[in-house]
Amino acid sequence: MLLRRIIAHFRKQEWTAIGIDFVIVVVGVLVGLQVNDWAARQADARRGEAYVQRLIADVEGDLENRRQGLLYYDAVYEGAVQTNALLRQASPDPRALVVNAYRATEYSYAASTRATWDEIVSSGDIGLLPTDAATLLGIYFSVDTSIDAREVLMRSPYRMTVRRTISFEVQDAIRKGCSDARDDTGLFLGFSTECILEGVSEAEIAAAAAALRRDPEVMADLRYQFSELSSTRLNIGGDLALLNAALEALRRAE
Repeated sequence: MLLRRIIAHFRKQEWTAIGIDFVIVVVGVLVGLQVNDWAARQADARRGEAYVQRLIADVEGDLENRRQGLLYYDAVYEGAVQTNALLRQASPDPRALVVNAYRATEYSYAASTRATWDEIVSSGDIGLLPTDAATLLGIYFSVDTSIDAREVLMRSPYRMTVRRTISFEVQDAIRKGCSDARDDTGLFLGFSTECILEGVSEAEIAAAAAALRRDPEVMADLRYQFSELSSTRLNIGGDLALLNAALEALRRAE
């Protein structure tokens, strides 16, 4: 309709009318662009808010996993400390030595909750997040410390040495009677304080302890295990610091 009117004005050389029609077209285009831009900004804001809420839930879950992971590795580290002390004694308690040596071989694993973060990155929506939160989460998700710890500790020389030395029967009894202690919700409370080794004799336990003491690789590998456990605990502590800071930044953006 407007185009036909402009053509008619042009044929009649009605330049003023043509100018008015031109202004109307330009103004209409500009208004349309502004409306579209406003709608896009509103859509981005809603998407950003949804991302923030999802990330808060993910970060809270990872925080709890990392706290539990640190508690677990604190207990594993204590097992290593006790093993070191017992190996230096002239006549250590066989049960205590075997149980602690085994506990010092343990590892835990809880993957990062990264589905939301990966979606944000792949869609190019990083700019919709608070800058400080995006920076902190970028650092956190760049390395999965839980996977790294698992890969290192499950293949550690100490773990292989101890588990090839202690008999299957004694290891099985430890797993059944001296394993992780958890509450009703599944949260880790530490290793079981009431350590019951059923199905094995005191002679079998003593034989396992004697085998550990005879093998010079046990103490040598234990020294390296201390180093790996220390690094793991420091890395998890770093994750906790990043996650707490990121959570604060996300909550400020709610």
